[in-house]
Amino acid sequence: MPIRTSEIFHRQALKVWIIASVVVALWVLAIVVPPIFAANGYTSAASPFYRFFSFICHQIPDRSFHLLENQFGVCSRCFGVYFGLLSGLAAYPMWRSIDSIEPLPRIWLFASMIPIAVDWSLGVFGIWDNNHASRFITGLILGFGCATYIVPALVEIVRNLSSKPGPNIR
Repeated sequence: MPIRTSEIFHRQALKVWIIASVVVALWVLAIVVPPIFAANGYTSAASPFYRFFSFICHQIPDRSFHLLENQFGVCSRCFGVYFGLLSGLAAYPMWRSIDSIEPLPRIWLFASMIPIAVDWSLGVFGIWDNNHASRFITGLILGFGCATYIVPALVEIVRNLSSKPGPNIR
């Protein structure tokens, strides 16, 4: 029995979504693991994580979440972005077809940037003292918004790089 191209595309998209979700989940786990290691006396295991994330984030202790009295690998805003990305990936199939490669209008991506830009700007100009909650929530919004563009982009990239359908496919 021939396999339909749509079935192949759907399976391929599902694999892409699963792999992307696992990669981002491991990334979020890598952010949370250092304080657990440090709290249990494994500072030599925690140090490479903190060092790696130091190239990505400022890691200011006052702006970072803490677990077991040790800070996360990144600040609360960065953690919000990464956790938002994970949440967006997890929620994606609940509201959009995984095998759709048509992205939303770009205005929604820019709209997801507005809260983080406002929160950051108000803090920089001394108008408002942002806090862990505002940093995390605005990062969460941006991360979630990015996921809605990353999934169709990854699916399209993999689809374009995959081989042409064989003769047993209609």
